[in-house]
Amino acid sequence: MKNKSFWISIIAVVISFAGGFILANAFNRNELDALRAENARLKNEPEKSEQNQSELALTEQEIRQTITEAERKSSDFSFQKNSGLALFRYAAMKQDSLMLAEVEKILNRAYTLNDKDYEITVALGDLQFDIGYLKKKNENFARAREFYSKALEKNPKDVKVRTDYGLTYFLQNPPETEKAIAEFQKSLQENPKHAKTLQFLTQALLQIGNTTEAEIYLAKLKEINPNTPNLAELQAQTAQSVNAEK
Repeated sequence: MKNKSFWISIIAVVISFAGGFILANAFNRNELDALRAENARLKNEPEKSEQNQSELALTEQEIRQTITEAERKSSDFSFQKNSGLALFRYAAMKQDSLMLAEVEKILNRAYTLNDKDYEITVALGDLQFDIGYLKKKNENFARAREFYSKALEKNPKDVKVRTDYGLTYFLQNPPETEKAIAEFQKSLQENPKHAKTLQFLTQALLQIGNTTEAEIYLAKLKEINPNTPNLAELQAQTAQSVNAEK
């Protein structure tokens, strides 16, 4: 029952953060607008001036056209990067694993053209993270770590990347919780008030039965952001662990 409660809480937290795509990527309306503008240019037609909420969805034709153009411009790094990142965030928002596979080709081309680009390196880590999360595949979490490691070599102070690196250990099956905790701790050394890290560190500590430290980080999380999604569930889980130890 305790394990069931733990994983229900984990799933809720994962959903609340919206991710590797789910845990790390917020879709940017400006990027969607840019993608639409590029499609409009390719069609030699002006984009419709009237926009509404329904236009947050790209049509299948728009998506295919961008993918086809990316294939045609395979040596154009800027096009591979811009279209790949925009489509990735759209696929992330839609939680579309099939589209992620198409986006992976574009981002890989961008990476081949310039493997020094930090944004592309992180995006490929996020993409592998997302596939691993959606399909429950440890090998994708391992690939995500490869890209995150390369990114952290360039910028070891990137808390977002460090935390997602830790999450690849925490969300794989079976989890390597101690490794995840070590990475979360490194993130907090850079930013002690990083809410996402505090939330998952609390979860990780509860998983290994370290209720005392879990309570400490939970208190910090509540102080920093009392409106943290699923804070009540995390508090209830912590209280349950405390009572179980008595």
